[in-house]
Amino acid sequence: MRAAMGRRFVSERQRDRYYLAAQREGLRSRAAFKLAYLDDRFRLFRTGGRVLDLGAAPGGWALIARDRVGGPGRVVAVDLRPIEPIEGVEVVRGRVGDPRLTGRLGPEPFDVVLSDLSPRIGGAYATDHARSVALVRDAFEVARAHLRPGGTFVAKVFAGDLLDDLARDVAASFDDVRRTKPPASRDPSSELYLVARGYRPRRERSGAKSPDSEVPGRPAI
Repeated sequence: MRAAMGRRFVSERQRDRYYLAAQREGLRSRAAFKLAYLDDRFRLFRTGGRVLDLGAAPGGWALIARDRVGGPGRVVAVDLRPIEPIEGVEVVRGRVGDPRLTGRLGPEPFDVVLSDLSPRIGGAYATDHARSVALVRDAFEVARAHLRPGGTFVAKVFAGDLLDDLARDVAASFDDVRRTKPPASRDPSSELYLVARGYRPRRERSGAKSPDSEVPGRPAI
């Protein structure tokens, strides 16, 4: 059965227009189109900006971030897995959640912290969802340590019953939090992205905007 599933995955990927486009354009992964969409919609990057990319392998997001912040910018890509060198991108081998990582990222704050972390899929959806949420929480702690005031945090998460609590916790530190599913995400996939803008290192007022004001309780498409 596992072999049949593997063959089906390969067959589907070979028909996937985003996968094929990524291969043609040298983008390393179809996920690059997801970040391009998020930037086009939410204006994540600026020329000269500083970007921290967590769970960066194989480097698709780092390539997009590098191109959009330009030469004066800084992009740091973090992953336990090896990443082939990318011109203009600093690669840090490390695990999100390891307290030693903070000391390796330098004192200068980042404008944007990205997380495309995904758990190893086990097939039990409740478990996969819980692991996905835990990874976002780990990435959120890194963001809180390294984002500049007013900065942006973007994280992939699997939909499920723990999502609302996660979004509320993130919203406590940002002016605005939205959920969205980029067109490049596969239709059957439960993945969506939290886009949190306007980081506040300390809670400056009694409440933030309720997350997902576009479509309460559902991804804002």
